[in-house]
Amino acid sequence: MTMENQTFAKEFYILPFSVSSDVISTVIFMIFSIYLFGVFTNSMIIILIHTSSQLQTPMYLFLCNLSIVDICYTTVTVPKLLYICISEKNTISYTECFIQMYFYVLVGSTENILILTMAFDRYVAICDPLNYHNILKKNNCIILMAGIWILGSVNSFVLTRQASKMNFCHSKTIHQFFCDGKALINIACEGLEYFYAVIYIALFIFGFCAVVYILISYVKIMKVILQIKSKEGQKKAFSTCSSHLIVLAMYYTTGASVYMIPKHLNILEQVFTVFYTVVTPMVNPLIYSLRNNDVKRALTRLLKGNK
Repeated sequence: MTMENQTFAKEFYILPFSVSSDVISTVIFMIFSIYLFGVFTNSMIIILIHTSSQLQTPMYLFLCNLSIVDICYTTVTVPKLLYICISEKNTISYTECFIQMYFYVLVGSTENILILTMAFDRYVAICDPLNYHNILKKNNCIILMAGIWILGSVNSFVLTRQASKMNFCHSKTIHQFFCDGKALINIACEGLEYFYAVIYIALFIFGFCAVVYILISYVKIMKVILQIKSKEGQKKAFSTCSSHLIVLAMYYTTGASVYMIPKHLNILEQVFTVFYTVVTPMVNPLIYSLRNNDVKRALTRLLKGNK
């Protein structure tokens, strides 16, 4: 395809799943069910935290924001996927594609920083409990939340802007169910050097540095927990940390798997992407609610009509 032809072809062709029509119907039903359940459970977490006076703490403010991010994570991709599969119109305009990419990167970047912030919250709560409410007082938390979303927005703008400058002359077919950076790289022929530079910097800051900080924080946290003489105190500390560690492991493991899979293994990449972008956001509130007695008690009070 010549560059002249590319100028006028202002749309991509999304190829969600290379499977039979019978299988695709089952896959779509499962994804839609998981999406609805994820929106419901995350919405319940938001309502619980908003209505329960016992959950008005920094930890639950961060958890509330995580639920908001998880709802956005799935909503950015799933409705468009359902429309494509139901209408069988697989085209998406350049503008729609990069808007979708912008919001996807935005919520992804925000979730990375938010998980890092939740690790910092647990570190202060366990390693410096006397200064916890001074360090994470309400005004500081509000500023922190605003900063997280601003950083996510800036990172997303830079990445999306650079992606939009690439020339796509190898193909117009995106072998993914949404406009993902890796999928666009696979069909680009020019502008890759600058995009790689930007994305490597972003991965280093939001990925590598975040994971290293979290691991260092939890090494220090574990040292403090093991020094607690009370078995009940140890159990409570481990309980609050284990939920975050499970979410952390699921998020980074599945996310890293998506970008490490070779591009010729499209089906495997899409399976991990579904898990990363749809299943994990649905599971997050379940992990926190099932392993957190405060959330269980708040849910019981809400169902009984008490706050």
